[in-house]
Amino acid sequence: MPRELTQTEGNGLALAADIVSGEYSLPAERCLEIFRLMVRARTMEERMIKMSKSGEGYFWIGGPGEEAFNVPLGLQVKKGRGPDYDFLHLHYRNSGTLIAMGMPVLDGIRQMAMTWTDPHSRGRNFVGHYSVPEWNVLPVCSVIGVNWVKAPGTAHVQKRHGGDGITIVVGGDAGTAEGDFNSCMVWSTRPGHELPVLMIVMNNGYGISTPAYTQHSELHIIDRGKPFGIPGEVVDGNDPIASWHAIDRAMRYVRSERRPYMIEALVSRLYGHSSSSGAMRVRDERDCLAEFEHKLIEAGVLDEEAAARIHKAAQDECEKALEQALKEPKPTAADVRRFTYASSDYDVVYPDDYTGLPNGD
Repeated sequence: MPRELTQTEGNGLALAADIVSGEYSLPAERCLEIFRLMVRARTMEERMIKMSKSGEGYFWIGGPGEEAFNVPLGLQVKKGRGPDYDFLHLHYRNSGTLIAMGMPVLDGIRQMAMTWTDPHSRGRNFVGHYSVPEWNVLPVCSVIGVNWVKAPGTAHVQKRHGGDGITIVVGGDAGTAEGDFNSCMVWSTRPGHELPVLMIVMNNGYGISTPAYTQHSELHIIDRGKPFGIPGEVVDGNDPIASWHAIDRAMRYVRSERRPYMIEALVSRLYGHSSSSGAMRVRDERDCLAEFEHKLIEAGVLDEEAAARIHKAAQDECEKALEQALKEPKPTAADVRRFTYASSDYDVVYPDDYTGLPNGD
């Protein structure tokens, strides 16, 4: 495709009409938006890793290396509350998705610092365990695989409700070895009761420390969907342009056909499993952010100075967020029993909140 220069951005660089990657392309403006969000997500995660090492946080797990897929996913979600909008059953490496949907960096830092102001869990859960009722983001669970079996529940509501809202469920390659993954396929494909579920497998090649090739005999994980009649595709999850189009195709299919679809995104794991394994930088893995930055510079829509400004702005944002979060209150011992159940007018025992057992027992 031609790269005719048609516009100029505030940095004075001409914007190409399209940025091309293989057989796909995206407008330069969209690519710059994706790049900035990828930088913000990566910078936030790397600041969290430092927090885990400095004692400002206690455990880190996240998604450096998955931004090229997670950001395009977040930008294409039909965001809102209720069955007219998309439901999201995410896993703990989806920070790029939340940043792209509009989550402030401060809220991610708050969860890492386990402050009372953390809107996802009031400082009660691990970092990356997001929960946003206003956006249909169901609570992320540490238990591997359970998100797969919960997804048909929200999809069933959407099927009965009508409209084009879909349920998106994301998990790692190791989680597909759980029976819950199979249950998701079974419940999403019952004849006459097919459900609008987009199943996304983020394949980084490892289950904690176990290489995927020692566990999976199938050529691709999407092949597991074939006996159930679930179509799917494998995408280079380090390529945001290819990822954007794969997500777009999948969402269009699920929205219109009201049937499941599967994506397997091949991604990197740049800092190992978590802080429990040291969170050291893995040098022999592809870095989607560095690759995309190079592509944009080659296309002439960025130069090194403009890219440096974007990185610096993200670093300043993270430092300011950390400074703010460290001033905010922490949960107290009195909060341990709170927020176990949602408030309910029909619960005669705990109508407002779960704050303890009846009569103080």
